[in-house]
Amino acid sequence: MKENVLDVLMYLFETYVETEEEPEPDQNELRIELSRAGFGDAEIERALEWLDDLTEGQASLNYGHQTVHGTRIYNEFEQERLDTHCRGYVTYLEQIGILSPPQREILVDRLLALESADIDVEQIKWVVLMVLFSQPGQELAYARMEDLVFEETPGSIH
Repeated sequence: MKENVLDVLMYLFETYVETEEEPEPDQNELRIELSRAGFGDAEIERALEWLDDLTEGQASLNYGHQTVHGTRIYNEFEQERLDTHCRGYVTYLEQIGILSPPQREILVDRLLALESADIDVEQIKWVVLMVLFSQPGQELAYARMEDLVFEETPGSIH
């Protein structure tokens, strides 16, 4: 069973995001739970580091000067990891008001931190949920994004 960091993160997110459990489990409890769920030690450690960086690293990211009408220019490395479709989807989320420019930068940072060679729009959707969930006051944006994640594509009507 080949699992990656995003699989571990999605498992944690789906398992713990809707619970009102207090206090939140500590990292040792999470390691045990994830091991029981069948995830490997390396993926567990990388996922927990990813989560730590999500919450702790947000303040240290340099967003540069941003304007309302600015355009995000992706560097060569980012373009290699995020194809045109992915970059277009991130822009779309920003244009419809789900992501602010600083949140977009956090998203790009966290997507690149996944170290996945094949990032796709479905993965972006889940990481956006995690980014929004980690920030206070983002309930409306989170709910709108959740609708996009779980929306079913309409079938043809006969």
